[in-house]
Amino acid sequence: MARTNFEQLLQAGAHFGHLKRKWNPHMAPYIFTETKGIHIIDLHKTVVKLDEAAAAMKQIAKSGKKILFVATKKQAKEIIAQRAAAIGMPYVTERWSGGMLTNFATIRKAVKKMSQIDKMEQDGTLNTLSKRERLQVSRQRAKLEKNLGSISDLTRIPAAIFIVDVKKEHIALAEAKKLGIPVFAMVDTNSDPRPVDFPIPANDDASSSVEVVMDTVAAAVAEGLQERKSDKDSADAAAAKVKEAAEKEEAAQAEAAPEAPVAEEAQAEEEDSSED
Repeated sequence: MARTNFEQLLQAGAHFGHLKRKWNPHMAPYIFTETKGIHIIDLHKTVVKLDEAAAAMKQIAKSGKKILFVATKKQAKEIIAQRAAAIGMPYVTERWSGGMLTNFATIRKAVKKMSQIDKMEQDGTLNTLSKRERLQVSRQRAKLEKNLGSISDLTRIPAAIFIVDVKKEHIALAEAKKLGIPVFAMVDTNSDPRPVDFPIPANDDASSSVEVVMDTVAAAVAEGLQERKSDKDSADAAAAKVKEAAEKEEAAQAEAAPEAPVAEEAQAEEEDSSED
């Protein structure tokens, strides 16, 4: 499995934390030292935690379940969108809609509304509306696409959620914890790592740091998906062999079946002859 290393994290600036006065005391185990009033994250621990998170995410992907990626801050939005889309996972990079997890049924209705508008456009129903109504529907579709388009394929609650900056995405974190959804997250020195199941201590403000972490977890998820595909192909091949063997056996039995009556008739003729 692809793994990052100490040097990659160091070059990406993943070790730079926040000002000492802004720190969260619960991050103390992950802080190496302080330099010029800035906390420095222990990257050796980051590597360990990143490996743990990547391994767990790989297994989730291998099981065929979805992981929701969340990052609405400017430095991480594009990175999250690109990496998540490449591995076919849902993501949220615009405003987090309250209830996206805890009120998932309502969110699904909004997604279905997008599909209905698309259908209206395809069958020509949209053209029967007035110009003003068409404009309103188009604006509604654009708004829904912006906020929910990236989760349109998410038909059920995700198996896990990956967050960049738990302090900024506190609503998403709270909803995930309420539903018992495992949380993976990049946690900076100003955040509380306790609610996070798989905390990854790292600079969550630098795009280069986010990129290195995302490359690692995305590669792990991709590997899990590939192993799932390989297992499925192997299972299909084995099933095909069993089916082929069964068909051959049936064919052999069908060919042998007509011989039985002939043998019985010959035996009956022999018995008649002996009686005479």
